[in-house]
Amino acid sequence: MKKLLLAGAVALFGLSNAQIAKGTTYLSGTLNFSSTHDNNDDSKVNDLTLVPTVGYFVGTNVAVGVGVGYASHVEKTEMASGYDKSTMQGVIVEPFVRKYWTLGEKLYIFGQLSVPMQFGNSKFEESIGNVTNTAKYDFNSFGVSIKPGLDYFLNKNWTIEATIGDFGYSNFKYKDAKSVDNYNFGLDLASVGIGVKYVFAK
Repeated sequence: MKKLLLAGAVALFGLSNAQIAKGTTYLSGTLNFSSTHDNNDDSKVNDLTLVPTVGYFVGTNVAVGVGVGYASHVEKTEMASGYDKSTMQGVIVEPFVRKYWTLGEKLYIFGQLSVPMQFGNSKFEESIGNVTNTAKYDFNSFGVSIKPGLDYFLNKNWTIEATIGDFGYSNFKYKDAKSVDNYNFGLDLASVGIGVKYVFAK
């Protein structure tokens, strides 16, 4: 029975001494854009996130890095007398540390701990006739996030990685207002993230 279980483990995961060497650097990132138009109330929503990421292996199978980018959310509703529009935009900074475990010659599982931060502003516009009222508020947010994932090496330079779910805490605050806390725990298969990574192989 033990031999059968061992053979099954070898077939499923493989037994490999493959490791990612200290001093290896990689580039990856996130690019998301979505646009929706609701014809029921003539509203439009545009979302954009762009966060390039660089990582460096400070030890075997252990990397540290940072992502720096931009995010925006624009929502506009047209009305017979005018429109309502809200715009949120900010700079994203996300330092992280990532630990890999070898499953096979090309397959790794990893856990990532990051500290996502965002600094920006929200702008609200209400236009009725020839009169437009505008309000602008600065905001900041920070959090702690833990993400599990898989990384598969297509070759020595390119990999496909997937993260599943998000465990963590975030705090959002407008200037001169009380903060909002959010806790997120659980594996949500609807929030699977797929990306590619370029590795500067040594």
